[in-house]
Amino acid sequence: MSRTIGHNTAIFMKASVLSLSLLMGLKSSLVLADEIDDFLRAEMLERKIPGLQLAVVKNGKIVKTASYGLANIQDAVAVDDDTVFTINSMTKAFTGVAIMQLVEQGKLKLDVGISEYLTDLPEAWRSLTIRQLMSHTSGLPAILGNWAKLIGGPGFDSAWALVQKKPMDFKPDTRFKYNQTNYVLVGKIIDKFSEMPFAEFITKNQLVKVGMKQTADAGFAHFEAVIPNQARAYTYMKTGQLTNLTADFAPALRTAAGMTSSAKELALWAIALQTGKLFDKNDSLEKLWQPNLLTNGNTAGFNQLVNGYALGWPMINRAEHPAAASLGGDRSALVIYPQDKLSIAVLTNLTGSLPSLFIDEIAGFYIPQMKAENGFGLPPAIKTLWRSLESKGYEKAAQVVKELQKTDQLKLEEGELNTWGYKLIAQKKKKQALAIFKLNTYLFPLSYNTYDSLAETYWLLGDTQKAVEHYKKVLELKPDNTHAKEQLKKLIEI
Repeated sequence: MSRTIGHNTAIFMKASVLSLSLLMGLKSSLVLADEIDDFLRAEMLERKIPGLQLAVVKNGKIVKTASYGLANIQDAVAVDDDTVFTINSMTKAFTGVAIMQLVEQGKLKLDVGISEYLTDLPEAWRSLTIRQLMSHTSGLPAILGNWAKLIGGPGFDSAWALVQKKPMDFKPDTRFKYNQTNYVLVGKIIDKFSEMPFAEFITKNQLVKVGMKQTADAGFAHFEAVIPNQARAYTYMKTGQLTNLTADFAPALRTAAGMTSSAKELALWAIALQTGKLFDKNDSLEKLWQPNLLTNGNTAGFNQLVNGYALGWPMINRAEHPAAASLGGDRSALVIYPQDKLSIAVLTNLTGSLPSLFIDEIAGFYIPQMKAENGFGLPPAIKTLWRSLESKGYEKAAQVVKELQKTDQLKLEEGELNTWGYKLIAQKKKKQALAIFKLNTYLFPLSYNTYDSLAETYWLLGDTQKAVEHYKKVLELKPDNTHAKEQLKKLIEI
């Protein structure tokens, strides 16, 4: 996506680039910078993130907090300890805790039909469970369209009436589909069985208990209210240019996205969650983080990394360093690594910055084996290959694979190699990535996608002739590939 800055934003962005550089320099001069600071500044520049806030918990204590960049570009206001950010769908994690608190009180059960709790439901909705609602596996039709707009025009009541007339999207527990209709129903259940509005119940039983004053004071206003010290929200995703981001989220939807918080207060909440301050029963946290299983026995989530969804919590299920990941707005995250007694909160004011993709790397500063450069996150076969190439050289990739296939019966998959190649690019290892993409074309010579990735890498390395050659190979294998045609036009113009 193009990130060219448009006329309307050019003036304040020119000022912001200077201000951001000055602020980053100022932070370095006042506080001894560590490797995490350097890493995050590089990520901010790479992802064009105006402002970011960090908090790290290790062994039950906050061991690092930091603020970087600008909370408000227009007025050159720095992010500091008092800055708060809208956390969007991270709100769902608080809603999940609220549900488990009501389960502890004996007022709710996770796996009975919601017709036991709510009346006047469409017939197809009555047998759905709270677990299915909260894990987005219910199959309910969506009440929101693009950019959080209610279906059928403005007005929640008309949208709610309309969505109840729509057919189910799929049979429950057969798919994962992120859908805010689920959380409207969850909000109605909390309202009824807590005997107070869900915002009040969450505030009383979580925010006040933890001492999250900024979060409690901000309430569930989402983007609508004027909140002191709140960072402005920005995005490139709407137009390709930097724009202010707002969203009109009806109050009934704010169990899904309504809260505002700071990284430090989220860190305090993570500590409280894991030290029994929010639950009375020992197994409640385990139940909170238990991802729902589909009928095929698998978990499902947003992607290969965030591959499960529990009670309001996206889950990272993997053999090493599994995590619970509260995510919001593609710009904020709290990732808790229970086995490692580590939690990391990263809040930004840029939708599309996706901190969930680099929080593992922050964790690697505390647990070195989690750093990508040490092979963390690679599938088993790729990790075996990585070890050999690190010692023998990436330029010998094809020869190394032949040897490993003889001794270890190594089975490599095209998609895994391709993903690894792009990870290497993200690590600024373009030559190593080139070797992996070459290997992929060698192993899978009939796949147009392998040549597309190879062409792109040659382009990144400045070899336009080779890039053209391999985009042409893409078209030999897939003549209707519009991406390759567009790329060739650009290369010809260079």
